[in-house]
Amino acid sequence: MFGLLAGLVRIICWLNIIVGRVFSWLSLGIVLVCFTVVVQRYVFSVSYVWMQDLYIWLSGAMFTSVAGFALFRDDHVRVDLFYRPASVQRKAVIDLIGVVVFLLPSMYVVSAYSLPFVERAWSYKEASANVGGMPGLFILKTFILMFAGLIALQGIAMALRSILVLCGKEDLLPDHMRYPRKNHEISEVTA
Repeated sequence: MFGLLAGLVRIICWLNIIVGRVFSWLSLGIVLVCFTVVVQRYVFSVSYVWMQDLYIWLSGAMFTSVAGFALFRDDHVRVDLFYRPASVQRKAVIDLIGVVVFLLPSMYVVSAYSLPFVERAWSYKEASANVGGMPGLFILKTFILMFAGLIALQGIAMALRSILVLCGKEDLLPDHMRYPRKNHEISEVTA
């Protein structure tokens, strides 16, 4: 049973690692498109609304899709007053309670409220409200559901990892998926 839990943690973490690494490349596209827009506007006095939409949409797609990866890397903001100095077991309890009481319910709310919004956008293939803007806004709105799904999955992986720790089975996980013994250990492993 513990092997199955560790396997699920590995699968979910690797999914978020792959998605995070792929979609983090959008940051390069954002910089290039934004630079092009600025040069066109201030050097050539030309402006294209679709290009302005593009870098905003790329930003939205990137930040919503890499959120699960950021949670895996422990890059989200947290109150470290109690968490940082805590033992691994105490961190596991805090994470388990946090996932069950806060993270999963909030991701349910995000997905429940955004689903009709996304369905409506897909029903009429919503595009930019700006004249000359980008088509395909309905695709970007789908990233809201992707955000909620990837964060919820990573939350489940955190809860399962916490259970493994509390049952003394953390050794079933690879080192980079365990609780770090030092504060900088996660960024060194996954960078």
